[in-house]
Amino acid sequence: MTVAARRRPLALAAAVATAAATLGATALAAPAAHAAGGPPPMTLKDGTLGWGLKKSFRDYVEGGFANGAIKVTDGAQRAGDGSFAFADGKGTYDMSTHAVSSTFKGGVRFTGHDGELDITFADLKLAGDAGGKTGRITADVTKDGATQDDVPIAALDLAAAKRTMGAGGKVTFDGIPATLTAEGAKVFSYQGRSMYKQGAELDKATFTTTAVTDVRPQPQPDPKPDPKPKPSEDGGAPKGDAAAKGDGTPKNDKAPGKAPAGTPAKAPAKADDKPVSGTVNDGRLDWGLKKSFRDYVTGGFAQGKAEVFGDAVKLADGYRFTKAAGTYDAAANTLDVAFKGEVRFTGHEGQLDLRFSNFKVKASGSGDATLSADVAAKGTVTLAKLKLDANALKARDGVVTLSAVPATLTAEGAGVFSYEGRAMYKEGTALDPVSLAVTVGKGAELPAADGQVVASAVGGTPAGGGGVTGGEASLAATGAGVPTGALLGGAGALALAGGAAVYATRRRSVLAKG
Repeated sequence: MTVAARRRPLALAAAVATAAATLGATALAAPAAHAAGGPPPMTLKDGTLGWGLKKSFRDYVEGGFANGAIKVTDGAQRAGDGSFAFADGKGTYDMSTHAVSSTFKGGVRFTGHDGELDITFADLKLAGDAGGKTGRITADVTKDGATQDDVPIAALDLAAAKRTMGAGGKVTFDGIPATLTAEGAKVFSYQGRSMYKQGAELDKATFTTTAVTDVRPQPQPDPKPDPKPKPSEDGGAPKGDAAAKGDGTPKNDKAPGKAPAGTPAKAPAKADDKPVSGTVNDGRLDWGLKKSFRDYVTGGFAQGKAEVFGDAVKLADGYRFTKAAGTYDAAANTLDVAFKGEVRFTGHEGQLDLRFSNFKVKASGSGDATLSADVAAKGTVTLAKLKLDANALKARDGVVTLSAVPATLTAEGAGVFSYEGRAMYKEGTALDPVSLAVTVGKGAELPAADGQVVASAVGGTPAGGGGVTGGEASLAATGAGVPTGALLGGAGALALAGGAAVYATRRRSVLAKG
């Protein structure tokens, strides 16, 4: 094969990708016929839609509140995290218009409240809108004995998805942000009241598909092997295996990774300072209690709000309680610390009213730890059990730090999260992870805080701008920065158009070589 012939497929792949970007290619565009005279639509096969709809809804159905069940149907599978996989996706991709659509098999049925709640989602479809920045998931919904086809459930932010390519033309759009549509809000309802408002955050979705390419390689003559290695142009040693083996080549003592002779060994790392014990001087606790509970309160179902008071601040994903006080014993490997600040949840026109304050963490190096709080009208309640590693309580530079520690609901805590005498969650239910940092000893300073502050205590404002109380954080408050849509506009089409062409090119090359 000549050099020009070898370059031709690569030039074609580059041209397809460039044309896609120039035409404002979409990540997932609405179905449309391919342009007249253009290439025929590409078939998509083996598609999978991974989506949990909304975790708080799954918790609501399977928890003690609805006392219900979730059942997958028609080949759908349920993953270990409770989400669902709808498989055998089939669809098309038009290389002229960059239009993509895919339909999946399988369904899921939610039942509860002694049969009063009964919703089935089936025949899920994923499609997109012009421009490649937004899309949607639709489903056939059966509720109250009636079925409505192709109900828009989720609006998708396709530009924010992470795109990867795999072998055989496989393309994955991972972590697609999804929000509830107005039609979807009507679906997630009980006794005529929507549980969530339009725009409520749903579980992120993952879409995987495989582009089928029609590869028909032209026969190529078998290249004749060259039995003898050719010398280099400068007359030096032959290239290839002989050079790789290093025959007759002097060794290079200065090769990367090998220290020159006589180089002194590195000094051993400085040992940790003597452990510090004593009074906790300052600290913070970051915890959201349980996201599904926050959604329940501030969403359309309870029509309530969450407010912070005193020394608490509201974060994009929970709350921060500050001004820690307590004790730390390095020898016994124990921590007993309390934090100031309060959070109050109200809803159902005042029938739901929960106020938490004086959060405390008691932990030991054995891995046993608890998180408690003073709950109005109930006293001090142990809300969560924490799972710690053996060295989790080791102080460094006078600071004890716990990061994203798994937390589970206690039996006592399950009695707190209730409404009309019915617990919303069972003992052992996963709560939001817990993070804290406290200082011990003189001169210790807290590390820089993570998490975007949305609002300080009621009546206050965060540094640098106005605050909000109650409700959920806006997208602007999540620290997302520059919108990804503006940066990734045509990336999805490049993945399918340019990527599929590159895959086809590589395959032609392999087949041509025999």
